[in-house]
Amino acid sequence: MTRILGADLGERRIGLAVADRDGGMATALVTLRRSTPAQDAAAIARIALEQDADELVVGLPLHASGASGTQAKITRDWVAALEPLLGVTITLRDERLSSHLAEARVGPMKRGRSGGPPSRTQRDAHRGRVDREAAAIILQDELDARAVNSANAASVNHPDPANHANPAIQTDGGTTTDDDMETTR
Repeated sequence: MTRILGADLGERRIGLAVADRDGGMATALVTLRRSTPAQDAAAIARIALEQDADELVVGLPLHASGASGTQAKITRDWVAALEPLLGVTITLRDERLSSHLAEARVGPMKRGRSGGPPSRTQRDAHRGRVDREAAAIILQDELDARAVNSANAASVNHPDPANHANPAIQTDGGTTTDDDMETTR
């Protein structure tokens, strides 16, 4: 399997996104109505099979300070219930500000008929779009972090020959020698 699913878990809905494992862009996919963990797992497993995905990245709603709260515990409990049922690897990803960014990307909710308030159907459709976009943001954040980690690992394992002539590399105000680099591999 060569793809990854991203999920934004909400109280009523689960936004899903998909991306190629090789670093492609995450794309909003679908919004599911939340149910029991078993039914959620069945729906996500079906989509994972359709999308040829072998991993699910789930947004972890941390407080702005980075501390876990009630929603983070609910998400962890949901993941723990899904893991044995789903059959794919599940990864948690910090999702701070993803919904806010998704709302900005999707834009404001459209007005209803004759300029009045939006209908319930319009509100639900808008919220579904925001959830899918948040899932795409969460997944893209994970892909970007993996790309950076991969690039950093590659530079440690295969140092730039131009820098090899200078045995010291300046990092964050300290000096690291080639000997120090060897011990961190």
